Amino acid sequence: MPKQREKTVTGRVLHDPVKDKLRPMFPLDLSKCRTVDELVRAMGDTAFTGRQIGDAADVFEQMARDKDCFVVMTLSGALTVGKMGLVFCDLIESGVVKAIVSTGALMAHGLVEATGYSHFRYNPNMDDKELFHAGYNRVYDSLEPETNLDHVEEVMDHIFTAWNAEDIACSWKIHQRIGEYLHKTAPGRGILKSAYEHKVPIFVPAFSDSELGIDFALHKIARQRDKRPLLRFDPFLDFEKFADTMLATRRMGIFTIGGGVPRNWSQQFGVYAELLARRGYKKIPLKRYNYGVRICPEPVHWGGLSGSTYTEAVSWGKFVPPEEGGRFAEVFDDATVALPLIVRAVLERIGYFKKKKRVKRSNGVPIRKS
Repeated sequence: MPKQREKTVTGRVLHDPVKDKLRPMFPLDLSKCRTVDELVRAMGDTAFTGRQIGDAADVFEQMARDKDCFVVMTLSGALTVGKMGLVFCDLIESGVVKAIVSTGALMAHGLVEATGYSHFRYNPNMDDKELFHAGYNRVYDSLEPETNLDHVEEVMDHIFTAWNAEDIACSWKIHQRIGEYLHKTAPGRGILKSAYEHKVPIFVPAFSDSELGIDFALHKIARQRDKRPLLRFDPFLDFEKFADTMLATRRMGIFTIGGGVPRNWSQQFGVYAELLARRGYKKIPLKRYNYGVRICPEPVHWGGLSGSTYTEAVSWGKFVPPEEGGRFAEVFDDATVALPLIVRAVLERIGYFKKKKRVKRSNGVPIRKS
């Protein structure tokens, strides 16, 4: 019979952490970390944000290895200006990410990058008034030259000019056309090109809030001037395409960078599915995300998480509760720090980089396509 714990004179009952199955922590020994994966695993046995990164990698790995899981990646913030674009390419090309929901600005800056144009470090000796007159748009500590965006408009005008006016536009169709254009014309990698080549749809719910949205509006004026049929844009085509895609899944995972519209638009699918059933439109079971990993540096009360942690979202029917098998991790950190660590570690675990090297060795040239 197990020995009963005795109360101390102060009334406390001192437990044995081993018998309580508590997980021990260990000092971070860099001499034993030869890969990013080993570093991230070791960070998971530490504390604070390091532990969050380690735990997030474990959940993301489970999500990536689940063959029945459809993974949606949501993106906000200036992450392509922040040079995270190739990280997203790896997530697409590895087959982990199956759909993307993003801000429009992130895709516009990604188009700049994919067509061979550059972003630059901000020189604090120039104030913002000088930057405006010089044609340098500042994104925190980086610069997007206005000439880059003029080039983007040329690309978009080329795409919209060839667009059949009978084909109603929406964001996933537009980004698919951009990806096709890059596939044919751009030698380098880019998020839009990789998404097209791997049949990963990109949804931008707030499409008009972007350079590409502005280009659509300018093209409409040009069509009016030339007395050509106007292009029509219907955002509910995006909504319906996303909903139909997610309804066909067995399990769902979400990998969120930041908050904002992309996060909420993707997560509200669970609410939509529940209402389809409860209000009598379709006979379907509950459709909720089984996995979630989020990287966002802000606490809830600043609004950066759009007011919703994973636990709160359970109450809306957006996520499977942990006690029913839901797996979630939240990292309160800058995405340019946490994202490369988590993604590199998980892609190492599933053997993506080894496979990529093997393919590149074949005849000495890269031939990998899917």
